[in-house]
Amino acid sequence: MTNKDSAPQFLSYRDAIGRLKWVDAVEALRHGHTLPRAEIRDAFLGPPTGTMMSRSAYIEGLGYGAKTFTVLDGNAARGLPTVQGAMLVFDHDTGGLLSIVDSPLVTEFKTAADSVLGASLLARADSRHLLIVGAGTVATSLVKAYTAVLSGIERVSIWSRRPEQAQDLVARLEGVNADLIAVTDLRAAAADADIISSATMARQPVILGDWVRPGTHVDLIGAFKADMREADDALMAKGALFVDSRATTLGHIGELMMPIASGAITAGSVLGDLYDLVQSDARRRQSNDEITVFKNGGGAHLDLMIAAWIARAMAV
Repeated sequence: MTNKDSAPQFLSYRDAIGRLKWVDAVEALRHGHTLPRAEIRDAFLGPPTGTMMSRSAYIEGLGYGAKTFTVLDGNAARGLPTVQGAMLVFDHDTGGLLSIVDSPLVTEFKTAADSVLGASLLARADSRHLLIVGAGTVATSLVKAYTAVLSGIERVSIWSRRPEQAQDLVARLEGVNADLIAVTDLRAAAADADIISSATMARQPVILGDWVRPGTHVDLIGAFKADMREADDALMAKGALFVDSRATTLGHIGELMMPIASGAITAGSVLGDLYDLVQSDARRRQSNDEITVFKNGGGAHLDLMIAAWIARAMAV
């Protein structure tokens, strides 16, 4: 990070993106979960289609962070970013402002690294086929992160409600060490995948439990509000369920709230979060036939871990 007596650095997406590595991002999250559990506070304002979120965290041994950003569903049609904002990183000892990090930069690395860390702890070691559900900005970073960190991935299938989006994404991606293919039959692709990573804006399930074969790891990213979900009750009930953070998922996200309300699962169905998975191997995957489900809910503590890493990496 910057010297405590200097002005805070502003780290833009354009200046930093080419200097950061996915393997290092995942390691930053892994290390962050060896530290004491974070204190977290979230605030949500605005309608479902135009929300402002403010997420703050304190991690002993790392420092303080606050990210404020807006999520406007209609911005894509306007040619504008869906997510806009900034992350503030404060010094652990003095409370001084050290860095202002472009929110999309933090979010891109945090979101994909969160999921890949979960998969590295829960997916089968022999996983070869990755299915990405969705073809937006998050899908792009997921392909890059998964193939950079999980070296066994040989094939990546991409599905989108609009097939041309999946085709365009495959055409744009370069330097990926795996075979890329756009698929139109989601059910068939899900039945053949070793890892399913879903990043959509769905408010109704797009992945059904009946489609998923034994041994699959399912990574759910898109649902971040109470009225959103990507998996049906059957999938949530049949899988061994994990989350990135109990504090930011239980009681906050429709992916869990809806199946709890229906009685398909209970809060006790969540077997662990990333702190549990990183600090102890008491409960991970139990067999090659077990279906594991990981809910990526995000959280300010993850933003802080990633933003602090970005600041350190850019200071070198």
